[in-house]
Amino acid sequence: MKMLTLNNLKELPYAAEEALNRLRVNLGFCGSQFKKIVITSTTPNEGKSFVSSNLWRMLAEAGHKVVLVDADIRKSVLRSRYQISHKRDEEFVGIVHYLAGQGSVDDLIYATNVSENAFMVPTTTTVSNPALLFQSKRFPQLLDELAERFDYVLVDTAPLSNVADAGLIASQCDGTILVVRSGVTPRRMIASSIKQVERSGCELLGVVLNRVEARSNPYYYKYSKYGYYQDYYGHDDDHSGGSRAGGKRGQKR
Repeated sequence: MKMLTLNNLKELPYAAEEALNRLRVNLGFCGSQFKKIVITSTTPNEGKSFVSSNLWRMLAEAGHKVVLVDADIRKSVLRSRYQISHKRDEEFVGIVHYLAGQGSVDDLIYATNVSENAFMVPTTTTVSNPALLFQSKRFPQLLDELAERFDYVLVDTAPLSNVADAGLIASQCDGTILVVRSGVTPRRMIASSIKQVERSGCELLGVVLNRVEARSNPYYYKYSKYGYYQDYYGHDDDHSGGSRAGGKRGQKR
């Protein structure tokens, strides 16, 4: 199998590691029927790719066979943040090639240096208007085949606010985790994102409230009827710095 190397891996603070570990545990509580999981946000720089990449790593370290699908093919944060590299003598095939009718699923799946259980379907080229690609029959076929091979399929998408991609992707998945950056994302936009997820037919499994200041109100956003909340010391999608985030754990209805 072809190999990808993630070159910018950083050790997380203890609090971040523990809180993201609780997110991993709560995902398991949702049930084995939730295998294809979208991780998205309302706007850019809320931390969705930070959450998706670290949840991927933690699930793999816990013994689950996991594939991370980089479906943010307008602007791949995962590719730039981790400076993903491959062997020069290997053809670098990504999700865009497959959705455009080139190659097989086997061509897309790469082992990684993150864990022996952590695999990736990368984005190797960007596309300005990928909605038609996600509406092709090859996309649900890809997700279904990955779900047969892996315990979890995590899908990192573009934000919900400006483009249709995340909603289209969610319509083919079992559950969605929405990442919200505290004090930045307006409530009305969060509510709109939740409605988009609901309209897609994909269940909203939870909301991650990111980068809450320690002295601020940890219950600033209260959408408890939509699932559990998590707290962690997080990052946005373009910067390596972190600050405290807090949230409310609730019961999924």
